[in-house]
Amino acid sequence: MYGVSGRPFEGQWGLVTGASSGIGRALALALAEGGARVIVSGRDAARLARVAAEVGAEAHVLPADLTDADAVARLGEAVAALTGALDLLVHSAGVVTLGPVADTRVEDLDLNWSVNLRAPFLLTTRLLPLVRAARGQVVFVNSGAGLNANPGWGAYAASKHGLKALADALRAEVRADGVRVLSVYPGRTASPMQVAVKAHEGAPYEPQRLIQPEDVSRMVAQALALPRTAHVVDVNIRGA
Repeated sequence: MYGVSGRPFEGQWGLVTGASSGIGRALALALAEGGARVIVSGRDAARLARVAAEVGAEAHVLPADLTDADAVARLGEAVAALTGALDLLVHSAGVVTLGPVADTRVEDLDLNWSVNLRAPFLLTTRLLPLVRAARGQVVFVNSGAGLNANPGWGAYAASKHGLKALADALRAEVRADGVRVLSVYPGRTASPMQVAVKAHEGAPYEPQRLIQPEDVSRMVAQALALPRTAHVVDVNIRGA
C-alpha cells in the first residue's frame, strides 16, 4: 500500500525523522512494508508510539526535538548504538513559517534553518560512517520551495534551497563509496503542515485535492529499491 511489493529492504536498518505524521509516517510504513527495521523519530512521543504500533514489531521509537542541536547529537548517538550500520537515512522532518521577507522575524528564519537544514546536516555528518559501512542511501524530503521561492515563502524556501545544496554536494562526495542520495520535491501534500499553510492563506484545507503522503512514499520506496545499476537523483512530484 505504501511502497513496493516484496521485501527489498529485508534486514536493513532505516531512520525516518518527522515520522509522527504526513510524509514521514508514510515513509516509515513503506520501509517497514519492504522489510526494514525502522527507527521513527519526531517530537511527539505519543504520536510516534501510534506510528510504531502501525509499523509493528520491528519499530524503534527515538523522540527528538530537532530545534535542539544537543538533542540531534543524542539522536545520532542512539541510532549508532542501536544499528552499527545504517542502510536508509530519511530526513522528512520540516517546519514552515510564512510571510514577506520584510516582515520575517529572525527567530522564524532560525526555526526554519534549524529544523529544515541544520538538523539534517548534523544527523548526516554523525551517521555518514554508518551509511558508508552499509553502502546505504540517504533521502532528503525537500519541497517545491527548494526549487522556486515564491512571495511569502522566503525563510522556508531559503532553508530548502540550502537542503538541495547539501544533498547535491553530498551525492558527489559519497558516490565512490556506493552511497546513493535522493532529493524529493513534493508539491502541496495532505499533512498537518498544509493545514497550517492553508490557515495562513485563509483558504480551506481540502486534503482530497492534494498529493497524498502515500503517493510520495510509493515513489521514494521504488527509487530506493532499484538495483544498484541505477540511481534516482531527484523526484519532483506535483498534484494532479
